Amino acid sequence: MKEKSLTHTIRVDQSPLEVYNAITNVRGWWSGEIEGETEKVGDVWTYRYKSLHMTKHKVTKLVPGKKVVWLVLDSYLSFVEDKTEWNGTKIIFDISKKDGKTQVVFTHQGLYPKHQCFTDCNDAWGSYIKGSLNNLIMKGKGQPNPKEKKIKRSLTAKKKK
Repeated sequence: MKEKSLTHTIRVDQSPLEVYNAITNVRGWWSGEIEGETEKVGDVWTYRYKSLHMTKHKVTKLVPGKKVVWLVLDSYLSFVEDKTEWNGTKIIFDISKKDGKTQVVFTHQGLYPKHQCFTDCNDAWGSYIKGSLNNLIMKGKGQPNPKEKKIKRSLTAKKKK
């Protein structure tokens, strides 16, 4: 029996091309902590969320209005035993017209229920796909993770007189 990868589906009124453009605007819905380019086949980029999560992705397929695929080249998940659980998995967005709407089927191919992060990752992906990405598509504004604020401390303290 073939295991089922993590999947989420949304349907929106916008065109397949508008949906594609939102998906490829990764910083607009996933995170401000992205380094590298994310919009051309061959682009390699890194996503970070605090010290909990780091993944390095390669854009492997882009078909405007139809499909986006990223290969996870490297990963670090601090909250599971196998910190590299995502290595070699694919993140796939299939875009199509269905019943007068544009449908996005998001699949994290290779991330199965047997994986330790599946439940937490399912919840997180659900929030990003059904929340932030959906809002970026429908309202023009997603809710990406904000950039971590770096606290700068003054090296010179005010002297009390």
